[in-house]
Amino acid sequence: MTNPCIICVAITGSVAQKSDNPAVPVSIAEQIESTHAAYEAGASIAHCHVRNDDGSPTSDPDRFALLMEGIRTHCPDMIVQFSTGGRSGAGAERGGMLPLHPDMASLTVGSNNFPTRVYENPPDLVDWLAGEMLKYDIKPEIEVFDLSHIFQAVAMAQDGRLKSPLYVQFVMGVKNAMPVDKEVFDFYIRTLSRLAPNAQWCGAGVGAGQIRINEWSIAAGGHTRTGLEDNIRLDRHTLAPSNAALVARAADLCAKYDRPVATPQQARAILGLEG
Repeated sequence: MTNPCIICVAITGSVAQKSDNPAVPVSIAEQIESTHAAYEAGASIAHCHVRNDDGSPTSDPDRFALLMEGIRTHCPDMIVQFSTGGRSGAGAERGGMLPLHPDMASLTVGSNNFPTRVYENPPDLVDWLAGEMLKYDIKPEIEVFDLSHIFQAVAMAQDGRLKSPLYVQFVMGVKNAMPVDKEVFDFYIRTLSRLAPNAQWCGAGVGAGQIRINEWSIAAGGHTRTGLEDNIRLDRHTLAPSNAALVARAADLCAKYDRPVATPQQARAILGLEG
């Protein structure tokens, strides 16, 4: 197997704090530095959230602009992917940064349970976010937390609300959502291949499931995501020292399965993004 594997690094997210792991980057400067180290370790996509000074999540477009400027200065060919997730805002606030023209943005096309709340993605909001991504020529990363999300993304591509080919990320290990289960993972792959044979896919595991999803994805010929947003540990007893360390761990798995780590230029070609 020689097809390159895209490694996405989810730098900080909205939940983990420095009290959980001091390596979690919170300020814009910390995030830029952490992204650069992850880029040098092999990451070609930076999945971006931003925080307020107190560490709380926000969708502030000005902070996203500063982060994107820093990444493009220090990692000039890296793919910048903004999060439109619901922890950082509500309604149209979740897409207020899309006019900044990132390369990609996350899009969840349906609702599901999270550990302590419902992750609400009502149809009108999903359609609006998808429309903004079409308007600004942003490639969505479809975040799949449930089987129905695959079917919905395919339906949206068929009626023109999303451009094809799709890029779909299976997210497993979130409490109260889809667990890390190999048979389900394999079924996701088969279902997507049947419904959207030209789609590319990625696997993301949360918590202890991160390394398992990394390995399953790489072994199966897909792409993978890692980073301190999803998991703050190397193992039960060891905190991850950096995002770069988690990227390096995924890169080691690529070597194990004879998968070259995709360069940013290769990742752009695979995803159909301009340089």
